[in-house]
Amino acid sequence: MRHPANVPVRLADYRPADFLITTVSLDFSLDRTATTVVAKLTLRRNPKGAPGAPLALDGDELTLVGVSLDGRALGPQDYEATPDRLTLAAVPDGPFTLEIETRVDPTANTQLSGLYRSGSAYCTQCEAEGFRRITYFLDRPDVLSVFTTRIEAEESEAPVLLANGNPVEAGKIPGTSRHYAIWHDPFPKPSYLFALVGGDLGVLRDSFKTMSGRDIALAIYVEHGKQPRAEYAMDALKRSMRWDEEKFGREYDLDVFNIVAVSDFNMGAMENKGLNIFNDKYVLASPETATDADYAGIEAVVAHEYFHNWTGNRITCRDWFQLCLKEGLTVFRDQEFSADMRSRAVERISDVRGLRLVQFPEDAGPLAHPVRPNLYHEINNFYTSTVYEKGAELVRMLRTLIGAENFRRGMDIYFERFDGTAATVEDFLSCFAEASGRDLSHFALWYSQSGTPILSSEGAYDADAKTFALTLRQETLPTPGQPDKKPVVIPVALALFGENGEKLDLVSRDARGDELTRGLFELSEAERRITFENVPSRPIVSLLRGFSAPVRLEPAPASADLERQLAFDDDPFNRWQAAQSLALRAIFARVDAAKSAAPAPDAPGYVAALRTILGSADADPAFAAQALSLPSEIDLAREAGQDVDPDVHLAARMGLRAEIGRALLTDAEAVYTRFADAGPYRPDAGAAGRRALRSVALDLVAAGDPQKGGALAQDLFRAAGNMTDRLSALSTLALLGGAARDDAFESFYNHFAGDPLVLDKWFALQATIPEPATTQRVIRLMSHPDFSLTNPNRLRALLGAFANANLTCFHALDGSGYDLLTQVVLEVDPKNPQVAARLLSSLRAWRTLEPRRRALVEARLRDIVGRENLSADTRDIATRALA
Repeated sequence: MRHPANVPVRLADYRPADFLITTVSLDFSLDRTATTVVAKLTLRRNPKGAPGAPLALDGDELTLVGVSLDGRALGPQDYEATPDRLTLAAVPDGPFTLEIETRVDPTANTQLSGLYRSGSAYCTQCEAEGFRRITYFLDRPDVLSVFTTRIEAEESEAPVLLANGNPVEAGKIPGTSRHYAIWHDPFPKPSYLFALVGGDLGVLRDSFKTMSGRDIALAIYVEHGKQPRAEYAMDALKRSMRWDEEKFGREYDLDVFNIVAVSDFNMGAMENKGLNIFNDKYVLASPETATDADYAGIEAVVAHEYFHNWTGNRITCRDWFQLCLKEGLTVFRDQEFSADMRSRAVERISDVRGLRLVQFPEDAGPLAHPVRPNLYHEINNFYTSTVYEKGAELVRMLRTLIGAENFRRGMDIYFERFDGTAATVEDFLSCFAEASGRDLSHFALWYSQSGTPILSSEGAYDADAKTFALTLRQETLPTPGQPDKKPVVIPVALALFGENGEKLDLVSRDARGDELTRGLFELSEAERRITFENVPSRPIVSLLRGFSAPVRLEPAPASADLERQLAFDDDPFNRWQAAQSLALRAIFARVDAAKSAAPAPDAPGYVAALRTILGSADADPAFAAQALSLPSEIDLAREAGQDVDPDVHLAARMGLRAEIGRALLTDAEAVYTRFADAGPYRPDAGAAGRRALRSVALDLVAAGDPQKGGALAQDLFRAAGNMTDRLSALSTLALLGGAARDDAFESFYNHFAGDPLVLDKWFALQATIPEPATTQRVIRLMSHPDFSLTNPNRLRALLGAFANANLTCFHALDGSGYDLLTQVVLEVDPKNPQVAARLLSSLRAWRTLEPRRRALVEARLRDIVGRENLSADTRDIATRALA
């Protein structure tokens, strides 16, 4: 049963299930509109449950056909059944068998939760509470069962029949045109990890030999003819399996590992035991159809879902409040994998950029919540950046604090002690406390306290004593439901540099333990003062190296110090951060000038720093591309924090972009020419870095000389041999406008009209053009034959991109952007509440807008909340946004 939207579920109210389900035997007879499901459950009372409690099973929009208890058919007088719950008041005290037959309509299931159809295929999505849409069950993550699944279907419609575990048996059903397959998963799992697929699919096969010598059969199922586009995903899978063995000692356990790519999926992918189901966006790639970012995304998501086999499947969550236990930990693992596969420095920058773009605004707005929430109204709305990305940062901080060796020891204890169980954050942290001998009770506050801590620093140099006193302070602002905040444990990685760029030895009597040798200082109180000795001159302080904690660092150093730091800091993240801080300072100087009607100031120091980066770009093109990229409008809104006017921010950003382009025109053109691909496309990190730098250089040329940049972009668009270059050219033309843009978009569509994933790029790029006509363009595109409100990928590509990546149009002063979002949310909500709620979450930072826009957003949110028959998902987001 789904919880009513107005009834919160609280962590404090957790109690174990009254019953346990030992084994589950499922029998599916697939039919497009009337699939029959027979579930045979072996149950027993839970010794930790309430004695004598009735058996109450969860359901959601189910049609009950029949119920049997220990082989005896029950009548309506023996149970109470609704589409959302099945209750048996009298059941045996000892173990018993319950057989339940239900009927579901996969074609009508537009929520894409439970059993549904994607194209002509049958597939499932059961996390978080989708299994109850298939059969009545104890649909909670702390009930672990061994599943056996039998599937039958018309062989012509679904020649491929897949489920969790290992294949046991398959064959034809005599006298019919149907066939069947039986799968068995010997590892107990919660219902949210169940999966089934039936369809007519092509397959790419391979194998993997584990570290103990076992051969694992690997298969990726895709639409017929697209097998070659799954080769990179297969390679990523094999590299993930080897990496998990080498880094964490984790070997795969089943005999087969299957991935299925579908085009209708609410999420990115799902880690179902032995049968991962993926949004095809994260499986299919070829040089002609996928960008470098797509390849990197496939690599990361394939790894993430595979890593869940241990951190999520073998050890799962006791309850949904512990979601970060599997997701935060697994994001950390996939980030480490990507860092080992690519450039660790660039991956770290990219991860932090993502955290700041989404999670920091979430933490600062009305939807703020702890990494482990203490209550929720709708669990689907807590698959958030806070749980995933901030959750990963907490695991990273833990490793930083106790050291890599103790961290690995703690992970080994965790795997050994909690394998086959449903664990909690406390269980997880206890393993690292044991491994390191450290009390982690204070660190645990990070999991329960929401908000982004503000770390401030103040330095005082004493030339006579040759000492430098550094004062560190922390503060976390109030968030919804948490007006009072406590200091958290912040690991502050730091270094001091002399005036000529030399790295200084750290000498201090205020250091604790091995802080000096590690260059890692802990701030666990509101304020701490550390005096460094033998400092020959006022130093440059490199704080929060590697982004050692998910905090906001204020204030930014003086511009002169940032320029020097950009020149010689040996921490790549802080070099990039110095470039970003200089850019932010230059942009906000233009914002301030615009507000006072003063001329826009130049930024010669910043421009000179960028010229140096361009000049040395050969050493690390990927890093240079990151350092040369200006902060986004979302970055500007986050840094401003209040009274945000997206139009003013856009004008200031574009003005600085033009200034840089004019000043570096010759340098940028030379880089663009020098970094052209010399051979066939390769998706490796080195080649991707060169293309990224070339794309930035093209943007700079277009900013400094639109005519020259447009000509280069047109030539690149016509000659491009891969999607990365083609989309780079099209993005440049999109900003420049005119007939060349229109011709390029038309050509792009005509070339890729039959490829949905590429067309998603076509829709998204048009939705993000920052000009007044874009809102009407988006409205027209909603009537395009290739647009569909029922396909999550297409909806995210057009409306998601518009609302989240085109702030000036979405936040137009006439309210047209808000009207469009409201219209779409209300239209999608009855069909797919999860997607509607995600779209509405694009208003998470509305309170930071200037008053006129705030009033417009508030009116739309109140309109949505006032609607009858609104889904629990969407009502929850709208209500919390207004709180």
